[in-house]
Amino acid sequence: VFLASVERSGNTWLRFLLAEILTDREIGFDDVDGLIPEMGFHRGVAPIVPGGGRLIKTHELYRGEYKKAVYVVRDLRDVLLSHYARDLSMGFAEYYFGKNGFDDYLLAFLKGRTMRYGSWQQHVQVWLDSPLARNGNLLVVRFEDLRRNTEEDLGRIVNFLGAPATTERIRAAIRNNTVDKMREKEDGSRKSQARKIFLQGTAAKADDRRFVRSGSVQGWRSKLTPPQLELIQRYAGDVLTPLGYPDGTVPEAAGPNLAEAVRA
Repeated sequence: VFLASVERSGNTWLRFLLAEILTDREIGFDDVDGLIPEMGFHRGVAPIVPGGGRLIKTHELYRGEYKKAVYVVRDLRDVLLSHYARDLSMGFAEYYFGKNGFDDYLLAFLKGRTMRYGSWQQHVQVWLDSPLARNGNLLVVRFEDLRRNTEEDLGRIVNFLGAPATTERIRAAIRNNTVDKMREKEDGSRKSQARKIFLQGTAAKADDRRFVRSGSVQGWRSKLTPPQLELIQRYAGDVLTPLGYPDGTVPEAAGPNLAEAVRA
C-alpha cells in the first residue's frame, strides 16, 4: 500500500502515527524509514501491513503499478508556505526561482517548477482521477481533517489497511506524536545532526532548520496578500474548491465536502 502526497503535506507525521499503531512500539526518526520507507529505498523492508504487505511512502504522481494507496492532501497555500520556508533555509528560493522574493517563488510554485513532480494542482488531480479512485482502492485524507479529528481519521486509515488496532493503541500513537514530541524525536536523531551540519553557515532561522514544523492549518490567512490569493485561485481554484478548501478571495466561502468531491 502506498502512502502518497505532495511534499510538505503531513506525510511524515502520518508515517510515525501508522508505524507506531502497526508495530505497537515507539518509533524514532532513525527508525521510521526501516518500517515505512520512501519509494526507491524499500528493498528488503519487512512487511507491516496485514497479509504480508508493505507500506511505502511516495511523492510521485500516480503510476499504473500502484494498486492501493492512501493519498494525503493539504491546502496548497499552507504547502506553499512550508516549501518556501524550507527552500529559503537551504538557499534555493532566490537562487533558483528569482530575485524578487516570494512573488517570484509563488509563480514558479504554481507552474510546477519548485517540486520534483510538477504543480500541486496537477499532482492532486492525477491522483483523484486515477483508476484507484474509481475502484475503491484510494483513500483520500485531508491533512486538516487529520489534525482536527486525528483519532477518527486514523481509524479510517487503519480500517482501509485491514489492520486490527485498538482505540488505546491509536490514542497512544497520537499522544506520542504531537508537534512537541516529534521535535524531541527529531532533536535526538542522527538525521537531525546531519541536517544541522548541512545548514551551518546559511541564513536559516532556527525553526526553518527543522524538518518538523508547526503543521499549521490555514496559516496562509495571515501571510498571503489578496493579489497572491487571487493568483493562486486562478491557477488552482478548480482543484481547491471541490476539495472543500475555502476560496481565499471570498470571505467564508465554502465548497462541497470531501466525500462529495471524491465521488465527483
